Amino acid sequence: MIATALDQIPMPRVAKLLGWQLVDARPQEGWIKMAFDGKQDFCNPAGFIQGGMLSAMLDDTMGPAVFVMTEGRLFTTTISMTVNFLAPAKPGPITGEATVTQLGKTIAFVEGRLTAADGTLLATASSSIRLVEATRALR
Repeated sequence: MIATALDQIPMPRVAKLLGWQLVDARPQEGWIKMAFDGKQDFCNPAGFIQGGMLSAMLDDTMGPAVFVMTEGRLFTTTISMTVNFLAPAKPGPITGEATVTQLGKTIAFVEGRLTAADGTLLATASSSIRLVEATRALR
């Protein structure tokens, strides 16, 4: 597995809840690939993973793409995120990918996608993200 700035910070509890795991990253390109555990506990009465959980997975893929690209210098806070749910998500492994499409001085734009183990595209997202210097955020 590739070493990234994510190795230097403790894993947040929400990431643990989602079964978050770094799979691959190309920091210079602003690209990251994550694995999530689509738990049965995340399902709605129809047996599909609730959209809010999928949104959290997307958010927890797009923010780290910026963090890795900036070598841990910038944390992120989501300003807006548009999610398109394309197929019902069944419990099981889910892969998240994100690409930073533009990195400015105070705002970044990122696109993300979630796929099921069989390759089904589950959801896509685009996000506007405020950039926060890591040194300021840790005070």
